[in-house]
Amino acid sequence: MDSPESHVTEDRPGARGAGEYRIPSAAPRVRDLPPQLRPREEMARIGAENMSEAGLLAIIMRGGARGCSAVELAQRLLTDHGSLTALARCSVGELAGNKRYQGLGPVRSQCLHAALEIGRRMTREAMPRRVVIRTPADVERVLADEVRRLDTEAFWVLHLDAKNGLRGQPREVTRGLLDGSLVHPREVFREAVRTMTKAVLLAHNHPSGDPTPSAEDLRVTRQIVESGRVLDITVLDHVILSRPGAEGRPAFVSLREEGLVQFGK
Repeated sequence: MDSPESHVTEDRPGARGAGEYRIPSAAPRVRDLPPQLRPREEMARIGAENMSEAGLLAIIMRGGARGCSAVELAQRLLTDHGSLTALARCSVGELAGNKRYQGLGPVRSQCLHAALEIGRRMTREAMPRRVVIRTPADVERVLADEVRRLDTEAFWVLHLDAKNGLRGQPREVTRGLLDGSLVHPREVFREAVRTMTKAVLLAHNHPSGDPTPSAEDLRVTRQIVESGRVLDITVLDHVILSRPGAEGRPAFVSLREEGLVQFGK
């Protein structure tokens, strides 16, 4: 009887016949790269702050996928999604289940997702401890990082104290297309009633990049403002945010500044 090895054909010209198995060549490894191109050696030489995003991602992932090195996989992730911010919006399942990243797996996908989430939280921590909201631009600054990550609409309520200080983090009320069935005044004011907050700001994003208010935006806003008057809670403004970097578009539109809704004082 032939040994199992006798049926394995070397991968060289003329060595394979029809129906014979081919042994695939090994996937490229980081250690096969020249020393100056290996991410860890590069980081030790020039520092993390001077490395490319692909190099940093390669260090986090600690390995590549089928057919590509860690650096090549990192560059593929960035090319496919366009930026670290867009990559951070991907769930672990989306990364681990994508055939283009076959071999990345759930464990390394979790590591990557966790690292990007840490970066997002560090951005939040860098904000002043007491945030004062005096203008629509202040609202945009507070929510810019959240808006940058979203490709669906989200609706937030910002609670203010007597000196216009932000009380806690903005509270996301709902996510999805803005309409009266999703943004009910009961949900908008639930926390404000519990904490005896006297003034709130409303905000939501337009993932399209165009912050122009729709007729439904105006209708829902007027409904919330009227409900606030009944509860003796002042709605100061509703700020519609565009995704940062949208070319030719303003970063936000204030319904109060545009005179589209009559808000409280």
